[in-house]
Amino acid sequence: DYGDITDQSFNQTTYEACKKWAEENGVDFTYFKPAGDSTPERVAMVEKAAEEGYNVIVMPGYAFGGTIAEVQNDYSDIKFVALDVSEGDLGGVELASNVYCAVYQEELCGYMAGYAAVKLGYTHLGVLGGMAVPAVQRFGYGFVQGADAAAVEMGIADQVVMEYAYGNQFYGDSDITAYMDNWYQTLGVEVVFASGGGIYTSAAEAAAKVGGKLIGVDVDQAGIINAYGEGMTVTSAMKGLAATVNTLLTEIKAGNFASFGGKVETLGLVSGTDMDANYVGIPASTQYAEGFTAEDYAALVAKMFAGEVTVSNDTETQPEVALTVTYYGNIK
Repeated sequence: DYGDITDQSFNQTTYEACKKWAEENGVDFTYFKPAGDSTPERVAMVEKAAEEGYNVIVMPGYAFGGTIAEVQNDYSDIKFVALDVSEGDLGGVELASNVYCAVYQEELCGYMAGYAAVKLGYTHLGVLGGMAVPAVQRFGYGFVQGADAAAVEMGIADQVVMEYAYGNQFYGDSDITAYMDNWYQTLGVEVVFASGGGIYTSAAEAAAKVGGKLIGVDVDQAGIINAYGEGMTVTSAMKGLAATVNTLLTEIKAGNFASFGGKVETLGLVSGTDMDANYVGIPASTQYAEGFTAEDYAALVAKMFAGEVTVSNDTETQPEVALTVTYYGNIK
């Protein structure tokens, strides 16, 4: 996708899951890195992998939609597993039977993270998205809805405010760090939900200067974010990238891919009691406290699974909420 396997987020997690599975199953594995961020350059890597005899290709990220549309019929003997590639990303092309696409209900884990943040006592929050693509928007809008629900429950909706912006890229830089400095140091933001690959680095650099907090994304990012400051990570809004990879590769090895091929599946909650079984959630490293405990999290998941708590996945319209949200658009 737009990142690479050192982004300590989406791409790296997918890569490491593939590598681990291949090592454990005695399967030849390698990484093909596109030379740039274009469909022709991604197609070239598929062609190279095919020439070298690889027959399962895992693609992380919506930017592979155009690649799949172009190569799926040319390489019908190759099985493609695409993460975060939706029907809309395929440009109207019908999915072939040798392709499986998984998308996630990011709005659900975003909601969980926003709900937890307010319940834990944070009243001035920020959302720093990468590019304003549907997956990132669902994370952010879910976060807004969760924070609002907690604020309303606590009767403090008039006291909770949120800043919301996109960096228009999936990596941090000096410009975005300066923008985050303003949030933390001038506006008084306490915690920022950084959802967009490596863009978290700018928020972490700014937070470290004032003892601010961060919320990670995609995976449990406590390990990498806390390197900027001990205890910096409040929680992370996670989706089951590794679980998806393990499931699909195992099914392919067992000869069961026909049950998955040709489908775009939306993955989210599959259990109201087993947190580890779900494809979205927050990690055990969450800074639970009296306001929001592990038991409270389990109760929230149970309600969401039962349909007692619903979250909109609409990315066309900003959520209607009681708290105050200021939308800044793109920083760059």
